[in-house]
Amino acid sequence: MTDADRSTPSNSPPPNPPPRGVRRQRTGGRGGGQSWALRGAGLELAAGLAVAGLLLAAAAIFLYAPEDALQGQVQRIFYVHVSSAIAAFLCFGLVAGGSAVVLWRGSPRADRLARAAALVGLVFTTNTIALGIIWAKPIWNWDPSQTWDARFTSTVVLWMVYAGYLTVRKFTVPGRQTMRLAAVVGILGFIDVPIVYFSVRWWRTLHPGYVLDSPGGPALPPQMLYTFVLTLLAMLFFAGVLLAIRYRIEAQADERAASDEERTLELARSPGSSAETARFPDLG
Repeated sequence: MTDADRSTPSNSPPPNPPPRGVRRQRTGGRGGGQSWALRGAGLELAAGLAVAGLLLAAAAIFLYAPEDALQGQVQRIFYVHVSSAIAAFLCFGLVAGGSAVVLWRGSPRADRLARAAALVGLVFTTNTIALGIIWAKPIWNWDPSQTWDARFTSTVVLWMVYAGYLTVRKFTVPGRQTMRLAAVVGILGFIDVPIVYFSVRWWRTLHPGYVLDSPGGPALPPQMLYTFVLTLLAMLFFAGVLLAIRYRIEAQADERAASDEERTLELARSPGSSAETARFPDLG
């Protein structure tokens, strides 16, 4: 008898299989299933830095950047409005990238990243839409229910697509089929991102044209440009922290679901267990 035979009794039960649609992966060790996500004090430090960055950006918006000669104080919404849109686009890019990996490799980590990025991107898209309406009302007296605008409409469609993506994830049974269906939605939904970006060129719209990438360079005074860059960096860092927090939440939810399924399988295989106790292990 070899050492391997002595270390594994022949009558021991086989290891529990992973949940349906999820490939077995090592979750132990220092990194576990969240090897890239921040944890503990690191996450708290990053959150504190994100808040400090947002406060610094707010100070620059209201104390450093000059008032716009035509639009007045309401123009200061521009810095957060555009930065939120860029953060949302990057999040949806992560959804598309993670979804592609899911279709290619069936990776649970990529699926988890896509779920986390979709929610964070939806939050920033909501912020973009709300600030856009607030900004447009005093400048153009614009009512979205009365006047069609290509940029606004395509952004609302983007919001609806990824809200639908999250709805699919919440109300369907977890598994490989759900992962693949959500991955297809996540990739197809990203098609709307360039439509949103180029909408001011492709259609007549009330929305202002390009300011940052105009043919002659950014059409902003230096102080406004510096303030925008600072706000954009602060917003992207804040989005990254939110993404890390959400990824951690999704990882913990996956671990709980896997643990519950393993416990149910153990009860189903135990002597004297019935189908009812396997289905409802907590009822005694």
